[in-house]
Amino acid sequence: MKSSDTPTISLTPSHIIEYLYCPRFTYFEYVLAIPQYETKNYKVMRGRALHDQKLENNKAYLRKRVGAIDKYLDQYLTNAFVRGRVDEVLLLADHTMAPLDYKFALYHDKVYHTYLTQLYCYAWLIEDNFEYEVEKGFLVYTRSQNKLVEVPIKTNDKKLVAKAAQAIGDIIANNSFPKPTKYRKKCLNCTYRNICVR
Repeated sequence: MKSSDTPTISLTPSHIIEYLYCPRFTYFEYVLAIPQYETKNYKVMRGRALHDQKLENNKAYLRKRVGAIDKYLDQYLTNAFVRGRVDEVLLLADHTMAPLDYKFALYHDKVYHTYLTQLYCYAWLIEDNFEYEVEKGFLVYTRSQNKLVEVPIKTNDKKLVAKAAQAIGDIIANNSFPKPTKYRKKCLNCTYRNICVR
């Protein structure tokens, strides 16, 4: 993206995830400034508290398993569009880098889109800040005995989040009312379902 296309706010992976869930989420929260009251969610708060605790456990073992030859812990990274705190940035033996993120969650034999999008954002940030290629990322599910899952990250995955960042910037800058998600099932659990007219 061009520097002139920079969004009017500094985006986080959560902004990208919300936009990809439904573009109208961006409109309600950041154009109309209607909060979603995420902090009242017990699981979110509990997960955040235990997240920091888990960072101190089993680190060396996990890094050895993925072939890391160096590490950068708790990295707060930014570029012209997004910002985020990566639990670990790993330098691998093939001289690529990879984000490693701890999740206060159980592993159910699949990786949810929210986690994938977060890793794609981290890959974008790592490439911009460290100037190493990122071809994979890792998730650690702390409620499944620290199960380690490797996630491939392709060029198109990084382009996906960059394109979403641009779209978010357009919605906010132009106060535009986007089309809703085409997946109506998502509306059932949406924070804004009572004020959104399809």
